Amino acid sequence: MSEHTQRADAQGQTAIRPFRAEIPQADLDDLAARLAATRWADELPPDPDEPPGFTPPGWAYGVPLAYLRRLVGYWRDGFDWRLAVEARLNAYPQFTTTIDGQRIHFLHVRSAEPGAFPLILTHGWPNSVLEYLGLIGPLTDPAAHGADPGDAFDLVIPSVPGFGFSGPTRERGWNRYRTAAAWTDLMRRLGYGRYGAHGNDLGAYVAPEVGRLDPDRVAGVHVTQLYSFPSGDPAELAGITEAEAGNLRFLQAFNDEMSGYARLQQTKPQNVAHALADSPAGQLAWSAHLLAATPDEHVVANAALYWLTNTAASAARFYYEDKHATAVPAGPTTVPTGLASFAYDFRPLRRLAERDHANIVSWNEYQTGSHWATQDAPGPLAGDIRGFFRKLRT
Repeated sequence: MSEHTQRADAQGQTAIRPFRAEIPQADLDDLAARLAATRWADELPPDPDEPPGFTPPGWAYGVPLAYLRRLVGYWRDGFDWRLAVEARLNAYPQFTTTIDGQRIHFLHVRSAEPGAFPLILTHGWPNSVLEYLGLIGPLTDPAAHGADPGDAFDLVIPSVPGFGFSGPTRERGWNRYRTAAAWTDLMRRLGYGRYGAHGNDLGAYVAPEVGRLDPDRVAGVHVTQLYSFPSGDPAELAGITEAEAGNLRFLQAFNDEMSGYARLQQTKPQNVAHALADSPAGQLAWSAHLLAATPDEHVVANAALYWLTNTAASAARFYYEDKHATAVPAGPTTVPTGLASFAYDFRPLRRLAERDHANIVSWNEYQTGSHWATQDAPGPLAGDIRGFFRKLRT
């Protein structure tokens, strides 16, 4: 069997075609003109009662004007799309195929190590496949990064339907469950009989559903979050430790102060999509709301990818479709599951996680990193992925 075998499915078209990221220069010129003509939002002035040097309102109201001005200036004058995104993506084999009527873009990077284990990685929002570029080397060539060559992976890194080069979506229903079904089809189409799944953020919703749908072929599911929340039953929280109570307070603070994007995208995603499609500075601010702790180049690269593919609307719709899903599987997942939980992130209560995932075999908590561990804790994350699948390869 060749690397990419064409097979017939219910849709009839399953060809896998090579792909290169090549944005027309006219689109980049238009982007530059729009950035130069940005009309800035107003902002509250500093409070005269605050001590000298204090510059409220900071982030209390959202992305500060000074931060956005700096980032827009970098995007306009210091960021090179061709080098920062296209060259990095095009350094790896990329492909597109049609699954369930939707174009799917993915990277397929094979290891040179014999017996490398197949692994599909699912990114989050407002991230993209760019989230995982820094892990490709450590996972496909562990020996070059001081690790055991026997832990090598063949990587499949798809763009979630509606995101980047997998967008926009043209039909309703592209939620975590339909995406998971597309991933099982993709791995089958690539000829993999047994594989693993990993996900972060939105991907940590998708990856467990891949295992649920394909338990005979999925050796294990590794995630950086297990989204298991209290149901409201007081008995669930009886006897929790102070550390667990602190984790719940962290989650509550995020829900209270930082989750407005999710509520809007779950209810009326087109409202914000119109603005994002018209203003690259607006797209940058919307992305930076959650990515601001990552390097500037990463923030701008992701905003640029959404802007240049005009997928802010379809990416936002994923939240709506997921919130309004009707065919929702019942019961816990059963495939072997591993969690790598990083310091500045949602850390679930294990008792709640075990309610939703019946076969948790690895649970590691790190005192470094954040929700975007690929950017600020890639070494521990790669090591955790290797260690988890080491026991499941055979």
